[in-house]
Amino acid sequence: MRPLLRRLLPALCSAAARALIARRAVPMALRPAEGAARAGVDVRSAAPEHDGLENIQQKKIFKENMEKTQQSEEPCSADSVDSLMAEMPFVDTDIEDEHAMLATSELSIKKKRKRTTGREIEEGTERKKKKNKQCQPNYFISLPITNPKITGSIQAVQNAIVQKDQRLSKAMVRSGSLHVTMFVMHLSSEEEISIAVGALSDSKVFVDDLLKGKRVDLSFQGIDHFRNQVGFVNLAENDHTALLKEIAETMKKIFQEKGIMTGDERAFKPHLTFMKLSKSTELRKQVKKIDSSLYEDFKNHYFGDEILHRFDLCSMLKKKQPNGYYYCESSIVFGEKQAAEPDDAELVSLSKRLVENAVLKAVQQYLEETQNKSRQSDGSPAKTEEAASGSKNESDNDNSK
Repeated sequence: MRPLLRRLLPALCSAAARALIARRAVPMALRPAEGAARAGVDVRSAAPEHDGLENIQQKKIFKENMEKTQQSEEPCSADSVDSLMAEMPFVDTDIEDEHAMLATSELSIKKKRKRTTGREIEEGTERKKKKNKQCQPNYFISLPITNPKITGSIQAVQNAIVQKDQRLSKAMVRSGSLHVTMFVMHLSSEEEISIAVGALSDSKVFVDDLLKGKRVDLSFQGIDHFRNQVGFVNLAENDHTALLKEIAETMKKIFQEKGIMTGDERAFKPHLTFMKLSKSTELRKQVKKIDSSLYEDFKNHYFGDEILHRFDLCSMLKKKQPNGYYYCESSIVFGEKQAAEPDDAELVSLSKRLVENAVLKAVQQYLEETQNKSRQSDGSPAKTEEAASGSKNESDNDNSK
């Protein structure tokens, strides 16, 4: 700050001196006129007498003023500058320090603004999350999987994966919960649930019209994944799969006409989920991705066919049923579902029971015949009467039949 004041102070001194001289020159020039006016003499009549004297005095004054001006324009000495600077406020403050203080102040303001802006962004994010949470899907249309062959094959795959990685046991979907999701929705009140139930009921007529009484067999074959986070069984592409996609689009339109939003507009890809990391928060911290090599042996495995017979309006949040299936608000059924064919184990068990029953019956019959023969060979009257009575009872039974 001292160098700056050293440069500015001489100019300030010169300007101040000029102003002071001009102020003094004006009254002195006006003194003769003022004296004449006070004495009652006419200035215009007195002017010729004093004209020469006035000119001499004015020249003298002008000369003195010029000398004073030249003296005042001489540069100030360093001592005078320092003495003047010493009298100025904040003389000990360095300009770099001022800039540093200003920068610190500006930085503080920026930080404060940043903190405020961060709070606003955080509050906005929280509001957005809350809004998104309110709009998150909580209901869905389910196509339940009930064929024991499919559920049994999936259980075998799950067991094979868990044997290789025990942590993934928390990611497995229970066999009772296996289903194909047709589409999802958000229902925020009982009124909206009632509207959804009505929309599902209305869908039956349109679905029946698309099916035209035909039986739809959905074939499940091969395993795939979504971003190594979800494992699912593929639905084989055929005419029946194309019909299922058409049914899904038709039902979505019916729900939308009722004012119910049905998730995003992405193309419907039917699949059967059997494993997902999102089932456990703790698991997601431990396992970031599911290794596809864990189910490599089943990538092209045929799991079986599911007959399309029912759609359910299910809740994601309400307590599940005892068999593991989701809480169901309403259902629509298409015709009568044909019973699934028994697997090999069931056939073996049935055969064993039939053989055991046949053997027991044969043994019982043999024992009865042996007893009858022994009685006939014995000649006692009592036994003969008992045999006769038994024969009579048997004949009476035969007649009654």
